[in-house]
Amino acid sequence: MKDLDSRIAVVTGGASGVGRGIAERLQSAGARVIIADVDRLAIDATCAQLGVEGIATDVSQFDQVQALADQVMDRHGAVHILCNNAGVGPVGMIADLTINDWRWMLDINLWGVIHGVHAFLPYMKRNTDGGHIINTSSQAGLLSGPGFGPYCVSKYGVVALTEVLAQELELEGSALKASVLLPGPTQTAIATGSRHRQDADAAGLKDIDLNDLNLFDGPTPWKSPKEIGQIVLDGIASGELYLFTHPQLSQPIFNRFDKIRSASDRALPAMTNDNGPT
Repeated sequence: MKDLDSRIAVVTGGASGVGRGIAERLQSAGARVIIADVDRLAIDATCAQLGVEGIATDVSQFDQVQALADQVMDRHGAVHILCNNAGVGPVGMIADLTINDWRWMLDINLWGVIHGVHAFLPYMKRNTDGGHIINTSSQAGLLSGPGFGPYCVSKYGVVALTEVLAQELELEGSALKASVLLPGPTQTAIATGSRHRQDADAAGLKDIDLNDLNLFDGPTPWKSPKEIGQIVLDGIASGELYLFTHPQLSQPIFNRFDKIRSASDRALPAMTNDNGPT
């Protein structure tokens, strides 16, 4: 999709952070943007500032996501761009987590994307002139680390979901495309998402300042939400499946792939005997 003029775009988690940056860039490209978010006050503020539409939606609840899709279709008659972006990112060691910690994060980060795909896909496949689904994962969707168990599990799942969706759309010869957004360090409040959690007092997941974790050599290479939004805009134009925001930080991902390859190579002798492959 090269021309976004008057295209209908829905962005979940669109009232702040990366979602807002995406919404701003889509709007600047001519799209008619609807933001969905769980934070009603943030929706009102963002809609007033950007001049976009807003619909309060908890992506962890499928009935609310389906209602979002139905409402957008009733108002506009089509959906051309869907950004399944809503997410949270507090951290905690696995031994300290509760089952509710896992459910809370997976319900938003993974099931929120699943809900978005299932609610909007039937509508979007009707578009004869194409469309694009962008699912927000993370570089943590390709690389794990201590303290990020539920986050990595959810983001790995988003990568897999998007890869399968893209393959199936291609098999069908569909004009609809799918991409996975893989943000690195971005200036958002994603790591303080517990403010939206009702049972946070009993949680093993804790809000953090990412700067305190010393995850990177040297200063943290922060990007702004608007910069991430531009990468999404470019990805819609190019049709690229994997949308990296910090390619300069990808070496640990490549190292992981090398470890997988090495383990596979070491396993080969164990599968053979004197009579050849078993």
